[in-house]
Amino acid sequence: MNLFRSEEHIRNWARFDPATEEGILSMPALVKLFSGSYFRKRLDPGWVSHIREYGMELVQTMKEIGKTGPFWKRPK
Repeated sequence: MNLFRSEEHIRNWARFDPATEEGILSMPALVKLFSGSYFRKRLDPGWVSHIREYGMELVQTMKEIGKTGPFWKRPK
């Protein structure tokens, strides 16, 4: 993960790949994503038991922040 000051800085980065443009997240989107149970409760003893529930919450958060395109799909 690389953190940049702005989207302009990302695009000016020598290693920027336009094919990964969909992977650009704003700081508020990152905070929302990593504040969910999937990440926040990782050290809880019952985390594995709730992985399906937390995973569904994570998918819903991805939809809310508009990150559902091919870049975000797991390869089969």
